[in-house]
Amino acid sequence: MIKLAKIPNLTELTYRSIKQSVLNGTLGELSRLTEESLATQLGISKSPVREALNRLEAEGLVRIEARRGAYVRQFSAKEIRDLYELREVLEVHAIDAATITPKLLNDLSASINRTKKFLKNGNKLEHIEEDMRFHGLITAATGNQELCRVLENVQQKALLCRSKSYELSATTAPVAHTKIYQALKKDSKREARLAMRDHIVFVRERLLATFKTPS
Repeated sequence: MIKLAKIPNLTELTYRSIKQSVLNGTLGELSRLTEESLATQLGISKSPVREALNRLEAEGLVRIEARRGAYVRQFSAKEIRDLYELREVLEVHAIDAATITPKLLNDLSASINRTKKFLKNGNKLEHIEEDMRFHGLITAATGNQELCRVLENVQQKALLCRSKSYELSATTAPVAHTKIYQALKKDSKREARLAMRDHIVFVRERLLATFKTPS
């Protein structure tokens, strides 16, 4: 990891640096994360590292346990199945409940273009965050704040899964998002629901295929 300059937004930069290392595989599943080691690598004090780890724990990327400390969490096949089944239910519902406006369509189109750019440049973290943003735009269009809150929580927990499916996303995400966008653009929520379901189910099944035995 690159050492960070001591600037006011140090906690945010620390959080993003550790998060990127987790999502790009530099810090693999079950890697132990000690405040002292991370602080030394980043050239900072332990305080912003502690805050960053707590934030990553809240997002579901890291687990902090008494006596064991912090470590990168590892998802089981069952956890992946449960998360993606919940995503499917929530996001297909979001399609039905969303109010489709010209602004939403413009925002979705812009998101797809950014995704293509990030993938072309190999910006893994930016792509993953943009992928979440695309889905979040549709959910926000429902106007249901509780739905947005629940789905954001599910999305954050699925970040490590998204990281593992990055190579798959590099070829399928822009195509899948475009199908959803085009269906909404021509006011066919039925097609949009099918496209959303196919998108989530496809990624879920490919992720589950990486497990040799059920967990």
